[in-house]
Amino acid sequence: MLYYALSAQVFGCRVLDTWYCKAQYLTPKTLFDVVPALNCEGNIQSIENLELLTDRLRLKVIGPDFAGQSLDYYARNRAFLIEWNPTPAAEFYTLPYHQERLRVELGLMKEGRLARFWLFRREDAGFTTAIGNIAFNNIVRGAFQSCHLGYQLDEREVNQGFMTEALRRAIAFAFDEMQLHRIEANVMPRNLRSRRVLEKLGFMEEGLARQYLKINRVWEDHIHYVMLNDNV
Repeated sequence: MLYYALSAQVFGCRVLDTWYCKAQYLTPKTLFDVVPALNCEGNIQSIENLELLTDRLRLKVIGPDFAGQSLDYYARNRAFLIEWNPTPAAEFYTLPYHQERLRVELGLMKEGRLARFWLFRREDAGFTTAIGNIAFNNIVRGAFQSCHLGYQLDEREVNQGFMTEALRRAIAFAFDEMQLHRIEANVMPRNLRSRRVLEKLGFMEEGLARQYLKINRVWEDHIHYVMLNDNV
């Protein structure tokens, strides 16, 4: 039986010296088996309390109680996001849709198949206004230990370095705590802003995937980027 000694710096404050998890030679099934959601008193909380901090941002897992913030973010950025995203369902811009979506995503996170962090400004301690989100999708364990990365930012917050800052923290969590080996990201060639973010973080280009995703009703080519964790 192996024991993993994990960092206690989960929330940007020291919660306890170390926390140990039993595992049989492979990373446990879900990231929450390894890293419980802890507050600064060291109490185990629900997944929704998992929060990462940067100098300017809070990265938080949210549940159905935050459906209003999720809906507000997408409604605010409806025109801005349309060029880079699949066409949403007709009911996408409704509160019940986001309540159900967040409920389903929490289930996927508990199963270890997804990890999504919503971005809030550091001073927004009440989490009133979401300004973006980062998702590690399609997490596969076993011999693969890999996932796909997705991210987006409020139109009003671009060109301030927020996404680079948030991704750097989230990727550190994915590599150091979730123990993923490979993160893949796919970006349309004309999305120069997103490509610059990935390249700044150290992602390497591996080639072009032709007609990879249907975006805004068009099958779009995507450049395939990868970052590896050599410590796993």
